[in-house]
Amino acid sequence: MTQFGTSARPRVAFFGSPAFALPVLDAIRAEFEVVLVVAQPDKPVGRGLKLTPPPVAAHAAALGLPLAQPRKLRGNAAFESQLRGCGADVAVTCAYGKILPGSLLAVPRSGFLNTHTSLLPAYRGAAPIQWALIRGETVTGTTIMQTDEGMDTGPLLLQEALQIAPEWTALELSGALAEQAARLIVTALHQLADLVPTMQDEAQATHAPLLVKEDGFVRWQDSAVAVVNRFRGVAAWPQTTAFVGGSRLKLAGLCVADPEATQGGGAPGQVVRADGDALIVACAVGAVRIQTVQPEARKPQPAAQWWQTQGQPPQFDLWEPQQP
Repeated sequence: MTQFGTSARPRVAFFGSPAFALPVLDAIRAEFEVVLVVAQPDKPVGRGLKLTPPPVAAHAAALGLPLAQPRKLRGNAAFESQLRGCGADVAVTCAYGKILPGSLLAVPRSGFLNTHTSLLPAYRGAAPIQWALIRGETVTGTTIMQTDEGMDTGPLLLQEALQIAPEWTALELSGALAEQAARLIVTALHQLADLVPTMQDEAQATHAPLLVKEDGFVRWQDSAVAVVNRFRGVAAWPQTTAFVGGSRLKLAGLCVADPEATQGGGAPGQVVRADGDALIVACAVGAVRIQTVQPEARKPQPAAQWWQTQGQPPQFDLWEPQQP
């Protein structure tokens, strides 16, 4: 068990990369001394492949905070020396994106705290927000844990639940969880000397792997509720994709259709009818209402407008998982 320090105002090293981590960094900076910010290296972005810093790195540079962007952590003696030399009592990770080796975890005297966007041991891994929505959860939350060398396996320090509003996508849920994480990590740092680690129950562990493009493909063979939950979960990336005759079509504005609007339903993937600017499409159970579509290399348009140009009522292709 880690022995936490007794300082009421620990000096903090912060590890994070995406925009999600910015409220957490700012909340820590408002009450504690941030002696080092660590982010992923700059990456090529956009059509011009312009080398661009991650949001946390850009923010730290603008604030004049000490910044490191090591390309690797394991066996990086220079970075380990930099972390040791910054005098951090504790380090905080928030969506940093790299597994930390044991040699680094041992550097701050109070170790590393991680903000994780689930109620661990549920949804360990890279995409807990997305998979909680895809799987239809109505409650999630934030965990402050003591980092070890595993994937979100360390002892629990603080947890707080968060109700998921039924209309939230991954974008809205991410915003709510970032605010919660910011508040909870400040509480944890103030209580650092008194926190009692609790081991996770491995029997209750579930996993949330990194999303791939295929996770955004519509499964018309699922229920309408499941199709909409998947749409909510992949809203940030890779977004929702359907196919008609093998051609890709981005879908937006999905919701479960009123049962009365289905007019008797249809086979999964069948367009039942237009509903104003929207389309009603049958699923295995129920139907979904689609507000907007975007064919490849074209701008988004009202779904009903696209449907009227098809010449015949289209049948969406049924997605089948690829065989290994």
